[in-house]
Amino acid sequence: MLVFFYDKTFEGLLTAIFDAYSRKTFPDKLLGVGDIPPLFLTEEYMVISDEEKSGRVCTALEKKMTKGACNMLTHLWLSEEAGSDELLFRYIRKTIDSPVSIETNFADADVLEAHQLARKVSHEAHFQKQFVRFQKAADDIFFAAVSPRYNVLPLIIDHFKDRFADQKWVIYDLKRHYGYYYDLQTCEEMTLDNDKHLLGGKLDEKLMAEDEKMFQELWKGYFKSMTIKERINLKLQRQHMPKRFWKYLTEKQ
Repeated sequence: MLVFFYDKTFEGLLTAIFDAYSRKTFPDKLLGVGDIPPLFLTEEYMVISDEEKSGRVCTALEKKMTKGACNMLTHLWLSEEAGSDELLFRYIRKTIDSPVSIETNFADADVLEAHQLARKVSHEAHFQKQFVRFQKAADDIFFAAVSPRYNVLPLIIDHFKDRFADQKWVIYDLKRHYGYYYDLQTCEEMTLDNDKHLLGGKLDEKLMAEDEKMFQELWKGYFKSMTIKERINLKLQRQHMPKRFWKYLTEKQ
């Protein structure tokens, strides 16, 4: 069994593809640096991430794939599902080797699985755009906590840059312990030294702006006044607004 070890980055994965074609040997398994190798390992190869090599693979894929299919590869990587890197490796290899497009060849198990997983990531990104709720902090920065199933922050940041271009804001992924800060001009990735106090998704009242609590109460009052008790359908509500988002929604507190 041949195993490729790489640094678990997208650039590293593309470098692994480049090296596999250069060596004319393809791995039976992909593992991260430091992972425990399988029992029946016969050969191992250490992939060193290389920007030039990964760039050449990207260029080759852009020539053979539509823009939508290239975006699908990004969605697959951001899924962070177990084995998704090996699925991505197989999909890219089949794309390169095939004289015709494989994008709609759903009889191929890898193509079908790739599309299904990418669709799940896309749906999660759509949910995040709908259910992000900002809270105004004392320093006039709007803060929102999220914990998506998949690593979708890179997919939704442009939406919020356009939607809230006149406000400073932070969107923070509590599950992956990183976020993005927008300062009215640029958007940069950031981390917090201690984010345990944010696990509930709410800012401490001491950190809130003076009028934030008032606006939250006004919003909850509006939500309550618009509710028709006789037409409440909790099953349908959970279908359109999954319960896992409720702890972040001011109107559901």
